[in-house]
Amino acid sequence: MRVSKFVTAVLAAVICISAEAADTIKVGVLHSLSGTMAISETTLKDTVLMLIDEQNKKGGLLGKKLEAVVVDPASDWPLFAEKAGELLTKDKVDVIFGCWTSVSRKSVLPVVEANNGILFYPVQYEGEESSKNIFYTGAAPNQQAIPAIDYLANEVGVKRWVLAGTDYVYPRTTNKILETYLKSKGVKSEDILINYTPFGHSDWQSIVSDIKKFGSAGKKTAVVSTINGDANVPFYKELANQGVSADNIPVIAFSVGEEELAGIDTKPLVGHLAAWNYFQSVKSPANDAFIKSWKTFIKDNKRVTNDPMEATYIGFNMWVKAVEKAKSTNVDKVSEAIIGISVPNLTGGTAVMLKNHHITKPVLIGEIQADGQFETVWQTKGLVDGDAWSDFLDGSKDLEADWTKPISCGNYNTKTKKCLK
Repeated sequence: MRVSKFVTAVLAAVICISAEAADTIKVGVLHSLSGTMAISETTLKDTVLMLIDEQNKKGGLLGKKLEAVVVDPASDWPLFAEKAGELLTKDKVDVIFGCWTSVSRKSVLPVVEANNGILFYPVQYEGEESSKNIFYTGAAPNQQAIPAIDYLANEVGVKRWVLAGTDYVYPRTTNKILETYLKSKGVKSEDILINYTPFGHSDWQSIVSDIKKFGSAGKKTAVVSTINGDANVPFYKELANQGVSADNIPVIAFSVGEEELAGIDTKPLVGHLAAWNYFQSVKSPANDAFIKSWKTFIKDNKRVTNDPMEATYIGFNMWVKAVEKAKSTNVDKVSEAIIGISVPNLTGGTAVMLKNHHITKPVLIGEIQADGQFETVWQTKGLVDGDAWSDFLDGSKDLEADWTKPISCGNYNTKTKKCLK
């Protein structure tokens, strides 16, 4: 039976399209481009697009071009899971770079595990997790929160503590760790004030008033802030309105970087602090080159860089090296190949992917400057290994994550010598 020329042409076109599709490696980008978290996450979407563009100019990966598949989960946590599922099952992406909040990551986690995908998560978080399918390139608590407390206690002489956060898993778990840590150092319950507000909170007058009152007891007081998203803008404005300065009650933030400060008059905030693993103001050849590339790509010389951008940069480069090492984008092969891989960070050191899917990082404390940048006032002498499980929580201090054989799990109990179910 003869096949018509039309059918033959159609079949040839289908084969051609399939071949073209196979010639690209799809990279999922899962960041909020609208809603309360867009202030922070849009920049990370642009960062991934820049890194993809640069890699393609180098010839791509495994002889193929990288193709970005961008979606907008719109600061809606269930939508993160839905969009992640579509990226993996419909778009057939080979890797996902995305999420900012822990609640979004936890929404995505069962989806990437069920579909055996890979997620690179680029933001500081509360720890207490290690998934086979997630690589955590942001800071664990021992790489940000604990050193920040030590700095305030030892260098600033803080005796009273306000733990102020947005009401979701990251601030609550981090503050639970910090409360336990502070008490282990002899801080009394009456010297710790904990407060939570919803995402997008805008009326800070009474809360800032309470902070001022708490700080008037004659002991040096500081605010440890895990406030996330655009709620930071009215929070810092109200601090200035009520005369709360770095001299009387310093604030150290874990979620405020250069991007967030770009929308604030920073002059009244000079001297307040942030704990990160990178600042744009860091002097290194790698950082100079990154800043230049960013401003060129984004076509805006006023745009800034920040810590989660560096974490995205590190994660992307680690994934590229792992794919090259594995000679494949197969999830299992890449996950095995990436352990022990090292890439330059932007502060002049090296990031290494550890067996627990966390990385090595320096810890920096920076003071807000009038121009919206940070001046580093303290940093660790070397790199700190990311710890998936806190040493200061019962039920966690005996756990470790190790995704290499023979353990191959994220919650190995060092006492029972077994992995938790």
